Amino acid sequence: MIQVKQIETGSIQENCYIVYKKNEALIIDPGNNKEKILSEIEVLDVMPKAILLTHTHYDHIGALEVLRQSYNVPVYVGKQEKNWLSNPQLNLSSYSDHEIIAKPAEFIFEVPSTIKIGLFSFKVVHTPGHSPGSVSFIFEEGECVFSGDALFKGSIGRTDLPGSEPEKLIPAVEENILSLPDHYIVYPGHLASTTILHEKQSNPFFKNGKVR
Repeated sequence: MIQVKQIETGSIQENCYIVYKKNEALIIDPGNNKEKILSEIEVLDVMPKAILLTHTHYDHIGALEVLRQSYNVPVYVGKQEKNWLSNPQLNLSSYSDHEIIAKPAEFIFEVPSTIKIGLFSFKVVHTPGHSPGSVSFIFEEGECVFSGDALFKGSIGRTDLPGSEPEKLIPAVEENILSLPDHYIVYPGHLASTTILHEKQSNPFFKNGKVR
């Protein structure tokens, strides 16, 4: 069974996740504290096999290049944001304290699709709205979903940023995330984890599958 380590990073408390099984790992959304992420990987005694990005905003990619080079692993990203890693205006780092210019991703997600990397198998679904290339990762083995900035505990992602598409976010979450079994754990890009059932029952943006 896969295990999940949540690492809070950066000034806006982005969640980086290490998904691991035996001695292999996947890194999801490596935020700004590279030393903290490297230390956690060392403590877990695992070897990363890939870096997965739910989207490419600066708070989710701050440690990308350091981790990529440290472990010589490929990066996966949604196709609508394949050019964002190297563009500080698109990844919004031009509005932060330092610009981020990363190399292009080695792999582009097709959606929906099932990806197999090492010991891991997971489904990739498109959850746009916060950003055009946003994707979420569904791990049936772990009965969980990594929702990026599409769905939070009690909230949803911002849709007032450059590239946001407000009309797409709630339908995408309803179709691709809230349709999962009620007991599935939701690991968001910010804030605490939650469950599908909790969000269906109490998230103010949804009521019985409808927008309030």
